[in-house]
Amino acid sequence: MRSSKRTYTFILILGLLLGGFQTVYAQKPTRKQLEAQRASLLAEMQQLTRLRESNKKQEISLLTQVEDLDQQIQVRSDIIKVTNRQANLLTQEINENLNKMENLRDELKDLKEDYALMIQKSYKSKSGQSKIMFLLSSESFKQAYKRMQYMKQYANYRKKQGEQIKERTALLQEVNKDLVEQKKAKETLIAENKVAKQKLDREKESQDLLITQIRKKSNVYAAQIKKKQQQADAIDRQIDKLIAEAIAASNVKVGKSKTNTNFALTPEEVSLASNFASNKGRLIWPVERGRVSRRYGTSRHPTLPNVTTYNSGVEIETPPDEVVRAVFKGEVLSIQDMSGSNLVVYIKHGDYITVYSNIKKVKVKKGDKVDFKQPIGEVGLNAFNGKTLFKFRVQKNKTKMNPSDWVKGL
Repeated sequence: MRSSKRTYTFILILGLLLGGFQTVYAQKPTRKQLEAQRASLLAEMQQLTRLRESNKKQEISLLTQVEDLDQQIQVRSDIIKVTNRQANLLTQEINENLNKMENLRDELKDLKEDYALMIQKSYKSKSGQSKIMFLLSSESFKQAYKRMQYMKQYANYRKKQGEQIKERTALLQEVNKDLVEQKKAKETLIAENKVAKQKLDREKESQDLLITQIRKKSNVYAAQIKKKQQQADAIDRQIDKLIAEAIAASNVKVGKSKTNTNFALTPEEVSLASNFASNKGRLIWPVERGRVSRRYGTSRHPTLPNVTTYNSGVEIETPPDEVVRAVFKGEVLSIQDMSGSNLVVYIKHGDYITVYSNIKKVKVKKGDKVDFKQPIGEVGLNAFNGKTLFKFRVQKNKTKMNPSDWVKGL
């Protein structure tokens, strides 16, 4: 018997635990979360459209046009997906409210019927004399007291029923109002999605035309991409060389071997590095306005699938003359004038370094102590494609890291 009870208890606890896990994993995004996600995507689309309009005024290659269009198609597709999820969520809420209204109407009907019956009975015995006679006909004081309490309870119950009718009526009106708003919101989303799908179809048609042109000369464009990658690799080697020299110099300064691969740090720099590391995933964007055009690591070209490229950081396209700012406090390690990338600013955070490439109008100098959000310059024109595009790198000593792991929302 005890064994069966233990088994039952175990099954009950297991069921509760599994139910809890199911609740956690089955949790769906709320309407507010989807609205925020869609608003963010729409803002990104607006920025993409502005940048593309700006690029149209310049002589940019077919490859750049395809890359821009590919980004726009991806964002547009994401907007459509999120809008569909919003519409589906609204459908669920509408159905829930319809069921709620039906239940409320049933409750209200029952309450009104009970209330009407009570009023009818009360009317038949409403005279004060009948109430007094009801009390005086008691056989004892105790019975009279109980009858008085009953009369009070009856009056309170009647009052409570009246309040419940008011509450249910107000709730029914509120649910009905929500239902009307939900239906309007759903209709708006469906209409907007229809327009978005039409735009997406046109963008895909434009992309197909450009891809057809590119694939006719795939060898020529593959060679262009290869040349661009070689130029980017050359800039990376110069950056790597400067950092390696800075590491060697820091070790020589304290009497250590210049072959050491890590920065020699003071106690203050150790503390700064620790603070930088503890803010992983929470660093600010290096610009207030901009969109990621190329991410860190190896990727395939959207048009030429046999062509792969490598990016040592994250490339961010911005409006013209966008201000670049330090993502964390530190010290300006160096400012390097580099062909094909304007100026490169290095900021040292202990043994971490953030690198900002393609900067003009630099506002800091070597050795300056900078605070986070402090302006360090403006984004310059990229020599390869004529865009206002800059590259952001994060590394610890000589090890490159993915900036998206460090900067919030990048």
